[in-house]
Amino acid sequence: MKKNIRKLKQLSKSFKMLEDWWLNVAYLDVRIPSQLHVNFGGPASHIEHYWPPKEGTQLERGSISLWHILNYWQLLRKEKLPVHKVGNTPLDMNQFRMLFSTCKVPGMTRDSVINYFRTESEGHCPNHIAVMCRGRVFVFDVMHEGCLMTPPEILRQLTYIQKKCHSEPDGPGVAALTSEERTRWAKAREYLISLNPENLTMLEKIQSSLLVFCLDDGSPHVTPEDYSQVATKVLAGDPTVRWGDKSYNLISFSNGVFGCNCDHAPYDAMVIVSISYYVDQKIFESEGRWTGSDKVRDIPLPEELVFTVDEKVLNDINQAKAQYFKQASDLQLLVYAFTSFGKKLTKKKKLHPDTFVQLALQLAYYRLHGRPGCCYETAMTRYFYHGRTETVRSCTVEAVRWCQSMQDPSTSLFEQQHKMLEAFAKHNKMMKDCSTGKGFDRHLLGLSLIAKEECLPVPELFTDPLFSRSGGGGNFVLSTSLIGYLRVQGVVVPMVHNGYGFFYHIRDDRFIVACTAWKSCPETDAEKLVQQTFRAFSDMMQLMDIAHL
Repeated sequence: MKKNIRKLKQLSKSFKMLEDWWLNVAYLDVRIPSQLHVNFGGPASHIEHYWPPKEGTQLERGSISLWHILNYWQLLRKEKLPVHKVGNTPLDMNQFRMLFSTCKVPGMTRDSVINYFRTESEGHCPNHIAVMCRGRVFVFDVMHEGCLMTPPEILRQLTYIQKKCHSEPDGPGVAALTSEERTRWAKAREYLISLNPENLTMLEKIQSSLLVFCLDDGSPHVTPEDYSQVATKVLAGDPTVRWGDKSYNLISFSNGVFGCNCDHAPYDAMVIVSISYYVDQKIFESEGRWTGSDKVRDIPLPEELVFTVDEKVLNDINQAKAQYFKQASDLQLLVYAFTSFGKKLTKKKKLHPDTFVQLALQLAYYRLHGRPGCCYETAMTRYFYHGRTETVRSCTVEAVRWCQSMQDPSTSLFEQQHKMLEAFAKHNKMMKDCSTGKGFDRHLLGLSLIAKEECLPVPELFTDPLFSRSGGGGNFVLSTSLIGYLRVQGVVVPMVHNGYGFFYHIRDDRFIVACTAWKSCPETDAEKLVQQTFRAFSDMMQLMDIAHL
């Protein structure tokens, strides 16, 4: 009996470790930078309605955007954010606690995530934001005398910061250290704290801030059909004006275009999709304007966080920037819209829109590389307590058979259609199974972590070459996710050097895909993969039309 209880305790501890995997980045190799490799980002879609690119609007629009974001924060604080549901089934909302006042902190062997957020019923919660501009850092409270600041009041604070930064020398850019590989960042952080205890106080102010508002001097090009340049700036832009470890960096460009860059460890993309859609809808409803009072109360000016630095710290910052820019320059990133049709037509053909994209990607990769591509697609497991994700392995036997038939001139249209529908059915079933706890990748991860925790030999499965070739151990050549059916976008880097990152969202009249690859890899080309995917969209729809004649 005692032996069984001891085993149950060990299992409980191990599964808690699995739950903490995301939060503590236990599975991340600490020898690589996490800002480019782990963070996800995305440009805001305000440019498609009331906020087209326009110089001189950065601060005014930024104050309005921040105000809507802070209203969302208050909904969370008051526990008034409606629970998400699929049909009548409620979904776990725990990840939303990690959106604000959350930061990853580097460790010598393992990172940790600190969350300062509290609901009103739980007690005090930080109410300041951090603002970064030209290598300098400022903070100010967003509450004054118990009331949330208005956009004109936020504008006054942002204007003060920008004028100060534009009329004085640039700061040291301590934020760039967060883009460094994890162990070097951990050592640099320890040294920074050893220089002056006040440095720790300032680090904690950034860590506990609701979010980081990034004043970026860039003016990226963007159109509703091509978000490539702004998405690149969001995901791989100036490291001195964003804190790579923060759960929420809101980036404001000089031409009034916005985006966000977020650490993936605390939560999944659906959290930032939710708040981004909320803000976009509020901006749309108000036609991008503030119609309230212009009165500005007597509010304390922002406080600048001036770190004590020496030559070693400055050298560490320069080294961090150099390695970051070297890697960022190697990133090929494209965000294009396919506008011939979208969700409306695919559903009319009784084809699931997400599966439609996944199979088009399989065909595109097969045509481009002459072989199947092991693929990770995210399945949401928020039906369960503290559920996050499971892996859908989209490269099925049925999908490969269909791809082969599409490349075989002797295969009839009806047989191609039949094989495609078989691939659709298999993928749809897998997505349902994985979302309802019947996947296996997280279980395999649990076994791997238990073995490490108990100092046991690594099970042979994990050292089998076929396990890696299938994508296991973080080796998927296609790393994909549906961002949703809203006007919200996202992008990530590839999981492996010879792979692709492929995020997409689906609207009634279009598919918008964000594809990344590493330029230094001679095998991959994001531009070609996107064009092949668009070709596959048309071929699949044409196949359905012709096959019904």
